[in-house]
Amino acid sequence: MTLAESARPDSAARTADPRRLAALVLLCTANFMVILDAQSVIMGVPIIAADLGLSPVEAQWILSGNLLTFGGLLLLGGRAADLLGRRKVFMIGTALFLVVSVLSALATAGPLLLVARALHGVSAALMAPTALAILTDMFPEGRERNRALAAWSGIAAVGATTGLLLGGALLDWFGWPSLFYVTVPVALLMLVLSPVLLRESRDASAHRTLGVAGAVLSTAALGLLVYLLVEAPGQGWTSFPIIGLTAVFVVLTAVTIAVDRRSAAPMLPARLFRSPTVLGGNVLTVLIAIPGFGMSVVLSQYSLGVLGYTPIEFGLSQSVMPIGSVLGAYAAQKALARFSVRPVAVAAFVLIALGSALLIGLSPEGGYLTTVFPGLVLFGLGLGGGPVALAAAALTGVTPADGGIASGINVAAFQIGGALGVAVVSTIIAASSAAVPGPAGALAGFHTGMVACAAFGVAAVVVAVVLLRRARRGKLTAVPRPH
Repeated sequence: MTLAESARPDSAARTADPRRLAALVLLCTANFMVILDAQSVIMGVPIIAADLGLSPVEAQWILSGNLLTFGGLLLLGGRAADLLGRRKVFMIGTALFLVVSVLSALATAGPLLLVARALHGVSAALMAPTALAILTDMFPEGRERNRALAAWSGIAAVGATTGLLLGGALLDWFGWPSLFYVTVPVALLMLVLSPVLLRESRDASAHRTLGVAGAVLSTAALGLLVYLLVEAPGQGWTSFPIIGLTAVFVVLTAVTIAVDRRSAAPMLPARLFRSPTVLGGNVLTVLIAIPGFGMSVVLSQYSLGVLGYTPIEFGLSQSVMPIGSVLGAYAAQKALARFSVRPVAVAAFVLIALGSALLIGLSPEGGYLTTVFPGLVLFGLGLGGGPVALAAAALTGVTPADGGIASGINVAAFQIGGALGVAVVSTIIAASSAAVPGPAGALAGFHTGMVACAAFGVAAVVVAVVLLRRARRGKLTAVPRPH
């Protein structure tokens, strides 16, 4: 098969490919590993910091450094895949993931681990959007792709809870280096299977150069945005450094847009955002990630701080949510065969709002089955179903030339929404807790945090009704083709 043929496989060829389902398992495994790594390391930060003598600020950069490089380089990783070949870039990312996992486990000093974690973010920025781009290339739009996206979304939810459970167990039994060693054999197996299961794909007609100026500017702007969202809760949203950096971000974004408009190979092709379906899918992806991550902040602080759960107990208490997410993802791909994206997305956000509203009643006296379980079930159903519909919208009508960058934008939208959710909800919890004296302050903060998550869910319902109004069942708005 020639490169041009592999770049534009027709639906029949993709359907007949016997490697397709095995390849889907491989791609979902990559998504699972990225999320598993991020979640399990969260549990280990206090122990790692104590062992390596890191200050609280330095310890925070175990997470923030990874988030910064991951979020900042997603667009560049997606565009590089379009130009160099998606399988090639996916394998480079997987190889880097394997190497830095070993380096992280062997780190004997704080600076070494911080560098390794930043490189982990680079590897994830290469793996995640490229895996999603390969998935969309292998499965044609419609029912087949929706099923694949349901698997992609469902495994992400499972990875989040598995990370908490596995992280707690590994810390107790083997120490913090095991958090990094556990992904090594899986990454090695993925490297072996990738050439066998994945076809190389890129568009032979795409520009063979990367707009360097646009790439540098967009990466700097996106990285700065993630940095702002990470640092704002600690420094204060109205502090001079945050306001100054926000101004720099606005200028960088404006310059990036101006440079891209004049580039023959723009990092962010404007044609992608002329489709209301693609634009709506990505905006709503940001909005679904805000309560998704924000709710985790509330429940983790409440369960570990107020209820005194161990990490394993906390993971077990949350396990119903990924089960709901898997069911929600399956229901969403079924619903997309009968309805347009808009009602499916609206239903998902309604479930998230209702789940958040039920969790407002958190209290030490309340039972798990009456105050937590129902909210987690509804929230999980919405959090599983929403991304399936939104990814289907965000990737609809995208040309083969833009498959990688479109996937990078969608993954970046989720990461930005997640960082925003953590920043906003953390700030709300801190402000509400400080306003109420005594032990009641902490509970007031958690309640207000869940109110914020419910409010974001309600706001997203309105946005979904407006932005997705032109989506039709079986005929989503396509991206205008370049002339």
